[in-house]
Amino acid sequence: MAKHKRHKKHEDHVDESWLIPYADLLTLLLALFIVLFASSSIDAQKFQAIASAFNNELEGGSGVLDFPSPVSNPSMSETEEQENLKAADRKELQEMQEKMTAYIKENNLEDKVETALSGEGLLLRIRDNVLFSSGDAEIQSAQIQSARDISKLLIMDIPRNIIISGHTDNIPISTVQYDSNWELSAMRAVNFMKEILKNEQLDPRLFSAKGYGEYQPIASNDTEPGRAQNRRVEILILPQGETDQSTNSSSQK
Repeated sequence: MAKHKRHKKHEDHVDESWLIPYADLLTLLLALFIVLFASSSIDAQKFQAIASAFNNELEGGSGVLDFPSPVSNPSMSETEEQENLKAADRKELQEMQEKMTAYIKENNLEDKVETALSGEGLLLRIRDNVLFSSGDAEIQSAQIQSARDISKLLIMDIPRNIIISGHTDNIPISTVQYDSNWELSAMRAVNFMKEILKNEQLDPRLFSAKGYGEYQPIASNDTEPGRAQNRRVEILILPQGETDQSTNSSSQK
């Protein structure tokens, strides 16, 4: 009788099927961290290279990483373009300020004319006694050439809106021509603007005139030197794209 060989019982193997989804989970977590890292980088080429490599491994070339990089967002490129335009615009304003400063020095006007560059634009401030006689809004004949020289400084490559404003001290005025400082300041601004616009290279549509009277002082009205500073005409050259909010070319405020 043939002897039957006894087979030993195979030991039970531990079920390792859980390792497969666990490995997939680790792979996805790794991919997530790489996506987060790449999203914070400004290098779009590196991001696309990483995305392409993981997609090839996980999905055969298309999958969860197959989407445009956040750095390619059109709004970001538009923002960068706007910043470049602002930088170029400010550079031109600085160049204009340098020309104005040179003109002021050449004509020995340092104590009567000054410039300032700020976020509001480029400001040219002129003491009223440079252009006008006391209580008068007509430009002195001896200063007509000065106004024409200033008009040349306002010629620019990039069109900008320009506001010319008149200001007075707080001493009341009441004459046959002008009932108040408002009227005097407004007419000085208008008359100076009219003289400026005799330069045919300037576009009248970009200009506006305002009279602020005594209500925007830059110094104390308690002293004569302070009042002298407050009596002035200002030319404000706005940054590119900004406009004067007033509805009229000449207004009293």
